[in-house]
Amino acid sequence: MTGNNFVSLGSSGQTEDRGTDGALTARFDADWQIISSGLRRDLGAQIYGQWIRSIALGDFCDLTGTLELLLPSDFSASWVSDHYADRLRLAWTSTNKNVKQLKIRTRPGAARVEMLRASGVTERPAAQHMAEILPVRSALDPRMTFANFVKGQTNVLAHSAAERVAAKDKPLFNPLYLQAATGQGKTHLMHAIGHAYAEINPDAQIIYMSAEKFMMEFVTAMRRKEVMEFKARLRAVDVLLIDDIQFIIGKVSTQEEFLHTIDAIIGAGKRLVVAADRAPQALDGVDQRILSRLSMGLVADIQPADLELRRLILQQRLAQMPEAQVGEDVVEFLARTISRNVRELEGGLNKLLAYAQLTGKPVTRTLAEEQLKDILSACRRRITIDEIQRAVCEYYRIDRSEMSSKRRARAVVRPRQVAMYLAKVMTPRSYPEIGRKFGGRDHSTVIHAVRLVEDLRKQDSDMDNDVRALLRQLEA
Repeated sequence: MTGNNFVSLGSSGQTEDRGTDGALTARFDADWQIISSGLRRDLGAQIYGQWIRSIALGDFCDLTGTLELLLPSDFSASWVSDHYADRLRLAWTSTNKNVKQLKIRTRPGAARVEMLRASGVTERPAAQHMAEILPVRSALDPRMTFANFVKGQTNVLAHSAAERVAAKDKPLFNPLYLQAATGQGKTHLMHAIGHAYAEINPDAQIIYMSAEKFMMEFVTAMRRKEVMEFKARLRAVDVLLIDDIQFIIGKVSTQEEFLHTIDAIIGAGKRLVVAADRAPQALDGVDQRILSRLSMGLVADIQPADLELRRLILQQRLAQMPEAQVGEDVVEFLARTISRNVRELEGGLNKLLAYAQLTGKPVTRTLAEEQLKDILSACRRRITIDEIQRAVCEYYRIDRSEMSSKRRARAVVRPRQVAMYLAKVMTPRSYPEIGRKFGGRDHSTVIHAVRLVEDLRKQDSDMDNDVRALLRQLEA
């Protein structure tokens, strides 16, 4: 090791003849060959080539066990960090005991090519690269299609609207505004629109970019005196997909250009889709004229995935990986505990499967609790039996005292049984503990209530709807 506990492994991946450091570099290079080969096999050649192949080894600090992975741009570094950081970290820590954590960052001086590539423009001389348009495909994630999007009650409007935008016939609304919290599927739907429209119209010009990237490219165009080329490139598209519109803030000139782009796209009968984490009227620091344009189409809200949708998402992902052996108890555990957003849910499953594959351990609930403890701790909201009783009484419009009373009227007994059922599935309390919270009832009474409600949910749609509504309310 060098005197400052810091080893430069070299961005080229070439081994340097530096004694101990050279040997360490060779070891890291060999480990990366093994890891990257495994990732190519697991992810497939297309995804590997798009995101993993360009990774280079940076510096390693043996004091903290931190290894740098370098990517050619901010865009690719952000994408890899969001989608593959856990898998990469697990692969490295399992292969090389010296590595404790990863730092994914951008290789200096290489962001421009990727910024253009991600927007569908290949690098070319400055006088040409903004004026020439190519059919855009590289910025669209091949995994984010309608076929891979799981529909449920919380996203049905947004999904249907997205399909309509991607159809051959012009939609009745323009723009489509997708509103959802982080990780609920709005970006997936935007990519799916791009894929579906491109399939119907192979020569279509489609651009997907974040609002932040729009601002970056506009500022770059002004600095290079290429504003007209920038305008021409965006306004020549057939479908413009702008994500995270809440970040369209700052300079008046940037917002003014975005306003003109919106008007040009809509005025030409082209399709515009924008997404944000809040409603148009709740966007801070955004020109009112922009808000007016965004509100004049269809605003489709995606609510947080309910328990049933989270189950379906996990089941679909597992159906795509027939080699993965995951029991229903693990699926149920993940669906119930990772409830904040779909991205965390899928990330937790991927992390669990990657660990099981690398270690050869079976996927069990115990393994899930051990390996996903950080995610589970962040997601788990401590729902109490008191909260459940209060929610059930309000829903069925009965007095709170009925949860502990001895009354046997059906109008009281059924809500009490539902509350016992929810207490069992939503809290870690045992049957005897639950019984004590319901007027000191025996544990056998609680067991009977739980089994009864489970059976009724299968037979009675009204009962199932009641329970679903209460689950959504309590999980919100």
